[in-house]
Amino acid sequence: MKRYLILEDGTAFSGHGFGAPIITTGELAIQVANFGYQEAISDPANFGKILTFTTPMIGASGISAIDYESINPSVKGIIANDIAFHISHSSSFQDLDDFLKEKKIPGIYGVDTRALVQKLKKQRQIKASIMDTDDEHAFDQIRALVLPKNKTAQISTTNPYAAPNIGKTVAVIDLGLKHSLLRELSLRKINSVVLPYNASIYDIINIRADGIVVSNGPGSASELAKDLNPIFDKFYGNLPILGIGLGFLSLSNFLDLDLLDLQPAYNGSNFPVIKQQSQHIWQTAMNISQLVFPENTAVNFSDIYYDLKSDLIAGYAIQSDKCIATAFNPEGSPGNFDAVSIYDQFLQMME
Repeated sequence: MKRYLILEDGTAFSGHGFGAPIITTGELAIQVANFGYQEAISDPANFGKILTFTTPMIGASGISAIDYESINPSVKGIIANDIAFHISHSSSFQDLDDFLKEKKIPGIYGVDTRALVQKLKKQRQIKASIMDTDDEHAFDQIRALVLPKNKTAQISTTNPYAAPNIGKTVAVIDLGLKHSLLRELSLRKINSVVLPYNASIYDIINIRADGIVVSNGPGSASELAKDLNPIFDKFYGNLPILGIGLGFLSLSNFLDLDLLDLQPAYNGSNFPVIKQQSQHIWQTAMNISQLVFPENTAVNFSDIYYDLKSDLIAGYAIQSDKCIATAFNPEGSPGNFDAVSIYDQFLQMME
């Protein structure tokens, strides 16, 4: 079935439809990981995006029951150069086409993904639609649509819930958290209590939290300041805090660090960062649109992680205030597990 990817600037790409045969509109985004397409599709931080995969083919390994980052993916569509309709694993795996139909996510393959990457290098945000036609009426529709701004509110849990274990109790503020984050905490025997993005100070006091994790997710730090800054005001320097992704941006915003836009945004794996103290280089997974400008900061970092591509700050630790913040996802998924020791550092701060 022939389908079209149309962009708000009037560009159209034709391709072959797969997944759900529905019309959708979202923010065009690039996903550069060469593996882990299931994790990327189900990552809540990709809420509202039409993901373009730069790897030549996706789908060959199927869909696994254990590789979800959320049960109900919230991406708006999938763009690929090519897809595999016959999976290489056993019959216990679902194929990508059936998975997308089940989750009501449309896709197109046979598209020049390199051209889309070049467009996003020049323009920070592009509205895109997957449609059955590329006539002028379709372009009028996409130009009239406004992309949502309150993404975190739409993806965060509305009710607190527990991921029980027998160790320290951690309040996990859900800005769009991944299952892999909770898995890494559970492996360290951390008793996690997941709270909504707009949780109150008293919610954290009532569970007798030993630490706070502010998760990754969609949205912007400025939008969340009114919800998160009261928590930072109360607990920063008193309880260990780990900020990841959007949590990193929110904590950096609270500390008055300068945030610079990335163009295009980082989304995928194999983003190298170097740890200032040890000079160790980690390959990391990121899904983020800003990093910290290293100049003119009065914060006394005990360690810094620099992004080797931009020389911007992609993570830091402030030992005196029991704080760690990383733009990268320490759990990978998709991506490398070089940075997973960040969770061990956080645990040590709570001991």
